[in-house]
Amino acid sequence: MSSSALFDHADLPPDGPKPSVDRRSRARELAMQALFQLDVQGEMALVDLRSFFIESGEDDMTRQMAEDWAIGAWKNLAVCDEMIQKATIRWELSRLSSVDRSILRLAVYQLRLCPDIPGKVILNEAIELAKKFSGDQSPRFVNGVLDAIHKILRPDSARGKP
Repeated sequence: MSSSALFDHADLPPDGPKPSVDRRSRARELAMQALFQLDVQGEMALVDLRSFFIESGEDDMTRQMAEDWAIGAWKNLAVCDEMIQKATIRWELSRLSSVDRSILRLAVYQLRLCPDIPGKVILNEAIELAKKFSGDQSPRFVNGVLDAIHKILRPDSARGKP
């Protein structure tokens, strides 16, 4: 039996636009990278964000989501940082890596101000970003911090209620 007989090729996705889930994941990556740039370079990096998103080569929808999330998180930086600081009991925010800070800021922004995105999705995506872009201990650290914040911001969904 040939290997092609083992698979029904009709189940394969057609060539074309990626599913929206992939767009959202890619938009989160871009938003986190933009937040990293803002964290390292400061406010002056805002003028270059649009170019950064365009140069990513992503479609308009993905770029717009990334830009909205990055700018939204940056505009709400003080509130996001305060929540992160309270959840990281023994850590000063300044001691976190810029990557971890950027991942946490994006996720906290989404937990606070993007009610259309399920909390568990936000947490899972943040953990995936930590696995991809940060150190070995980061996924567990990010999970712990965001789980504590999730329970405060969305207590019903954190307990499994819709």
